[in-house]
Amino acid sequence: MPVDLASPHAVKPLSPNALRAIVRDLAERPEEWIHRVRLAHADRWYERLVTADDHEVWLISWLPGQSTGFHDHGGARGAFTVALGELEELALAGPDHGLTVRRLASGAHRAFGPQYLHDVRNTSTGPAVTLHAYSPPLSTMSRYELRAGGLVRTAVEGAEQW
Repeated sequence: MPVDLASPHAVKPLSPNALRAIVRDLAERPEEWIHRVRLAHADRWYERLVTADDHEVWLISWLPGQSTGFHDHGGARGAFTVALGELEELALAGPDHGLTVRRLASGAHRAFGPQYLHDVRNTSTGPAVTLHAYSPPLSTMSRYELRAGGLVRTAVEGAEQW
């Protein structure tokens, strides 16, 4: 759900760079989150660590083979950092650039705007842990399938599903 910036009670979303700073700084303080990490075999494990008016922060663990599938962030800006391990990110860089694949080693950061679509996956042989920040806090996410003609939306999830 988009934020109505004309409303007197609206909170201006944080920038992708501000979100990157939040996850980078939190990653440098593992004593605040490492004890919460769980490794789940069936699906990625996740927990919301911070809920504020203008942003939220999630902690996610990834076992080998686990992935998000292609998804958006419901119009939220975002950033994440790989705190432990290594991941791979697939993103469409636009109609003229095709699919971009990035290896993200421990310490790598990504930040993105409200229209960003990607798939994050653990293709390594060991577990990984990431910290994610979104502004405004997530209210919906759409899931997509990559087909010959591009990405096709297949589902929309609401916050009550996380």
